Amino acid sequence: MTTVAMSNMVWVVDYDPEWPLRAADAIDDLRGSAPGLFVELEHIGSTAVPGLAAKPVIDLMAAVHHLAEVGPHQGALAGLGFHPHDNGMTDRLLYVRADGQVRSHILHVVTLASWPTRNQRILRDYLRAHPDEAARYARLKRAIVEAGTAPGEYARAKTALVQELTDRARALLGLPSEPVWEK
Repeated sequence: MTTVAMSNMVWVVDYDPEWPLRAADAIDDLRGSAPGLFVELEHIGSTAVPGLAAKPVIDLMAAVHHLAEVGPHQGALAGLGFHPHDNGMTDRLLYVRADGQVRSHILHVVTLASWPTRNQRILRDYLRAHPDEAARYARLKRAIVEAGTAPGEYARAKTALVQELTDRARALLGLPSEPVWEK
């Protein structure tokens, strides 16, 4: 894996073909630790798009019937290293797994009712189908990091392009535009 750009602990690296394998292992572990909890569970985010440069953090999204169902499984999730994380999102539960002080995985738990229209899934699929747009996104991410953008500003600096691409992807599916959430 070649480091593409790094700044203040935000780094973007070339695509690693191990990412899908790491995601599959985490998915298997999550399903095994909380049998029957997750109705759907997928690899999302930039590490789920072949060839796309990304921060080396595996994003996963899981669907449950009701978010309240997750509480009794907190211990099992913690046993896998997934700990609750509050970053202001109110439409999902968020869990972070870190190797040392470095995030390795993020688990977004959402309702099954919202699953088909989740922007992260829609954008992932769009980028997989449109490699030129994925390359454009990678160039922006590299430029943001190379410019020395602070960690707290990295996501915001991508918001305009993420919104544009997500809008285009949603339109192809006959869905209305919906604001992306970039902290």
